[in-house]
Amino acid sequence: MGRWFTAADIREARERIRGHVRVTPLEESIYLNDDEHHYYFKLESQQRGKSFKIRGALNTMAQLTPADCEFGVGTISTGNHGVAVSMAAHELGIDECIVVVPLGTPRAKTDRIRYFGARTMSLGKDYDEALTLGINYIDRTGMFYVDPFEHDARVYCGQGTIGLEILEQNPDIDTIVAPIGGGGLVSGIAVAAKSIKPDVRIVGVQTAACPAMVDSLHDGICYNRYPTEGDTVCEAIVGGIGQIAFETLPGLIDDIVVVSEKSIRAAFKFMIEREQCSVEAGSAMVVAAAREFPERVGGQDVALVISGGNLDVGILSSVLEEDFEA
Repeated sequence: MGRWFTAADIREARERIRGHVRVTPLEESIYLNDDEHHYYFKLESQQRGKSFKIRGALNTMAQLTPADCEFGVGTISTGNHGVAVSMAAHELGIDECIVVVPLGTPRAKTDRIRYFGARTMSLGKDYDEALTLGINYIDRTGMFYVDPFEHDARVYCGQGTIGLEILEQNPDIDTIVAPIGGGGLVSGIAVAAKSIKPDVRIVGVQTAACPAMVDSLHDGICYNRYPTEGDTVCEAIVGGIGQIAFETLPGLIDDIVVVSEKSIRAAFKFMIEREQCSVEAGSAMVVAAAREFPERVGGQDVALVISGGNLDVGILSSVLEEDFEA
């Protein structure tokens, strides 16, 4: 396991961002529970900016010097990280902020990015292509690049504050399930939670359309670029993984469950119609894992990290019309 950051770093991050981010609710599920399992939703969908990303962005940007952001800040994002960087720049008084997004990024996300003051630029057909083109642009302009998950441990520390909150809100939690995209969320949570409760289970979830972390750990290679196969409702949680996550997770993560797009779509509809929770489709992958593989997820008191709530109306309309019981 790499020693990029520690639980003490995460606690310092919490003090740094305290008052700027919400302590989000940990609410018990109404319809998932059975005699053997109790599930709780950690509703980062109710966070400022509607996702967990504000934690890492703010922790990073609050530590920048005037020289770091002399020419402003920039990042590449499918939406949620861009919203977080735009919001943090506004809060910290950084005037120049640009967010590069892939072509086809939902308008709900680009509108929110611009609402907080950042400019958006569409480059690349997917996240990995946008990342290559966007970093080149940001480097040329001299902006500070706000890394979403690859090489900046400050981002991981911000995301890790979720792990501290979960076990403070319910010390009986024995399993935490988190979605895996780049790996910053699950890595930060794992370091924080296991520092408090070493035997807590950490389970990651990936879509079958882009199992980058599963293949990286299996092959022993950090795939920082990874293709997405077919259509996906998880546009915010696909692409390659970060080097820090690749080095941090072995020895901390107990399992990674891969769920199908159909299962994710069904779980998304379940969350909207049954649980009455406004979540984005990709965030429902943890619910899909609990519904489809309850024994593999394990645990008696299980926290499911609902990572975002920026709804795409097109996806919502499409999924609500589907019949998943057939």
